[in-house]
Amino acid sequence: MAVESKINIILFGEDNWFHFLPLTLTRPVCELRVGILTIREKWEKWLDCKGSFITQDYLSEKYPICIEQDNLLINSTFLPTESLVNAIKKLDLNHSLMLGTEMVAARISEDRLNRLATDESVIPSLNAHDLVGNDDITIDRITRSYHIFSKNGVEIVRDFELITNGRTSQPISTSNHVMGKHAIFLEEGVTMECCTINTNDGPVYIGKNAQVMEGSLIRGGFAACEGSIVKMGAKIYGPTTIGPHCRLGGEVSNSVMLANSNKGHDGFLGNSVIGEWCNLGADTNTSNLKNNYLPVRIWSYVSQGFEDTGLQFCGLIMGDHSKAGINTMFNTGTVVGVASNIFGDGFPRNFIPSFSWGGAAGFTTHQLNKAIETAKIVMSRRNQEFTEQDRKILEHIFLNTPQNKN
Repeated sequence: MAVESKINIILFGEDNWFHFLPLTLTRPVCELRVGILTIREKWEKWLDCKGSFITQDYLSEKYPICIEQDNLLINSTFLPTESLVNAIKKLDLNHSLMLGTEMVAARISEDRLNRLATDESVIPSLNAHDLVGNDDITIDRITRSYHIFSKNGVEIVRDFELITNGRTSQPISTSNHVMGKHAIFLEEGVTMECCTINTNDGPVYIGKNAQVMEGSLIRGGFAACEGSIVKMGAKIYGPTTIGPHCRLGGEVSNSVMLANSNKGHDGFLGNSVIGEWCNLGADTNTSNLKNNYLPVRIWSYVSQGFEDTGLQFCGLIMGDHSKAGINTMFNTGTVVGVASNIFGDGFPRNFIPSFSWGGAAGFTTHQLNKAIETAKIVMSRRNQEFTEQDRKILEHIFLNTPQNKN
């Protein structure tokens, strides 16, 4: 019997987890934000239930799995579309949706799910329905970190429709200059005065208690999530998203800040993904286009070499808890790991491992105790606690970063 009521959903994506490093060093794939919502939040809204996680062992204490008698496994690299959601809802128990050899989703009983960790024959034993060649089902997915910004425009539109359907926006102050064919939606508690909003290229969503300061120039699609702040005179080109409690200023184009990070001052950020608890100092700039206009290559943690993105525009990928001092310059396609501190003149190298301290003149190790001390201070400023789980995750990353192994 197909899914007709609420069901327990479990999100997995570990086959692709390494391709999203360093962003996934501190989270499962489904906790990445693309569009307005995280991937987990998208599936929860579409299926009207809460999700849990299959993830790396060292992340599982913070992101635990919940197993019930009847479970729906969903591959978090796949983004929900109406046709895919409908196909998943029609799954019978112990049936799966496949895309060739890759599982998209499966409805699975508790006993089979418990066996899955030790018995790989469980998946082939499911009744499989292959989506290859099925043009009636729209498939969209992300498999690399740079897909987050390259697919952000489509996802802003999808999430906007999902979040605002049947609801009414808070009134937009007449001090703002608004133009364009797409909608603007303001949640409760938004402050936005004397701004210019152009929605010709996409909708604009301003989350609960967010603030858009005077003189901001915004071209959609754009999303400022709950409690975020757009600073005075910001110039924002879509499709751009800033997650909950971020601060954004200066010039920004087609970028995503996951949550709780700051780019509060002038400087350019383009075609980039910034993790959580990051700070870009005043006049930090990212190059997003090579001088020879060739496709950008970025560091791959999988191949331990540089990977061709196929993109002409690609800026900065920065892991959680990393910081950049004033006037920092990032070259095209730079990847920065977790808890690194970059400063000084010149261009630092375009792959900076986790727990690095320095810049173009060279790097030393950012000691774990110092990184934890900073993380505690930074999180307390947002009234959030640095937990024992957070400490264990940073300790694991530190001990498993090659430069720190003795």
